[in-house]
Amino acid sequence: MDAQKEALRRIISTLASKNEELQNFLETVDTTLTGLQEESCKVTSELEMELERLRSTLDEKGVELRDIIREETQHKEGELQKQLSEGKFALLSCEELFEFANKTLTITDEEEFLKAAKQIKERVTMAPAFRLTTRLAVSESMAKFTVDFSMERAALQRLYFLPVPRPPQIDTSSCIVRDNSVTIAWQPASDTDGASRPMELYDVEYRKTNGESIPRPAAEACWEKICNVTEPQVTISGLKFDSRFVVVRVRAKNKTAAGEFSEHVTLETRAYNFSFDASTAHAELKVQGDTVTWEPQGVRGHDPRLKGKENKSSRSATPSPNKTAATRAGRDRFAGESYTVLGDQEMIGGCHYWELRPLADWKSFSVGVAYRAGFGRFDQLGKSAGSWCLHASQWLQSSIAAKHNNRAKALDCLIPQRIGIYCNYDNGDLLFIDVDRLRLLHSFKTKFSQPLVPAFTVWCGGISLTTGLQVPSFMESFLSTNWSLSNLSQ
Repeated sequence: MDAQKEALRRIISTLASKNEELQNFLETVDTTLTGLQEESCKVTSELEMELERLRSTLDEKGVELRDIIREETQHKEGELQKQLSEGKFALLSCEELFEFANKTLTITDEEEFLKAAKQIKERVTMAPAFRLTTRLAVSESMAKFTVDFSMERAALQRLYFLPVPRPPQIDTSSCIVRDNSVTIAWQPASDTDGASRPMELYDVEYRKTNGESIPRPAAEACWEKICNVTEPQVTISGLKFDSRFVVVRVRAKNKTAAGEFSEHVTLETRAYNFSFDASTAHAELKVQGDTVTWEPQGVRGHDPRLKGKENKSSRSATPSPNKTAATRAGRDRFAGESYTVLGDQEMIGGCHYWELRPLADWKSFSVGVAYRAGFGRFDQLGKSAGSWCLHASQWLQSSIAAKHNNRAKALDCLIPQRIGIYCNYDNGDLLFIDVDRLRLLHSFKTKFSQPLVPAFTVWCGGISLTTGLQVPSFMESFLSTNWSLSNLSQ
């Protein structure tokens, strides 16, 4: 009976999986059908628009060519009309002179005849008929406007839809993951027919995942998109690597058609991700996302910018560890004057990097690492053998120091606005970097023997945290040098 029930449960589980698969398939088919209808209307509309543009272009070109022919015709007509008018006038003058000459031949008086003959000779010399050229100024030929659009007609007959671009091929050897940026490179698909192709653009899509498997269709909406890339390469910068992998794909598109996506390529994006462990935070520290601020209890409307006696009295009013211990919510929560909060991810090997920024109006903070197991709830960062930190203060005067095992080394440098923390657990290296100035603030060299956690102390003000960062490339210059600073852990 039990075996049959177990077999039936397996069948039910299989049927449920198949049911979900079929539902996803039907949703995909329905979505594809709707998209097909919309795409059909779209391409039909675009075809009509292109045909209308062709007709409009032909009409415009026809008007232009007709105007040229009309201008040439008007010019030739003007020239011929001018010659016709001059010829008629010359003919009339010649006929009058011809008639006058015939009449002169009938004159019998010698003196009158000589006078008339002289007039005829003078009039013949000046007659328009003898100064007018009888060659046509222009011809009736319009041969230079011969029209032959046979090549254009053949080109129009070859009109067809733009070819759908073939999927590009991502070149994994040229893809680079560095400094929380991903550079993706691909090869455009080659054309086997040798035909020229219109200018192609590319759409790049990527999504984060913790598995190397290809995303299911239902996860299509999770893709981040970069559209209209003109070159076969793109760099995505400023990413937070809060997943193990980034899956990328590329497709080509021309004026109206987008091709299929390339095969997915999975790129590894390992980085150190952690958050503030709110369960460890001192009761007067408020953890909110990637920030932690100091909000002392019992001081309504506290302003961290208060100076003098008000601030001194506020600080001195902090209850003693013995009085506060009974009011803390959990065993791991820091108490007393240890205004501390830890990170929620341990380091037991490898290289790790994160950054810190002080918030406006801060007064004092520390950042470093500590042994999780050996760091007591009343311990202060940098004052125990199992904690290392960089301490900054602008209370009364600005100062920055490296602390470990209750020893401090004052540092001669400006307080950074962005501090990078690098920890190589295996080599025992802990470095603090002024990221904006790319300057090494201090380095500890030791041998870590227990799991470490990031540790932070805040008094008066607040800090913000940035994780999901790879070890940046600029660390290579610091790691390749020999440390000349004092190492308090030696």
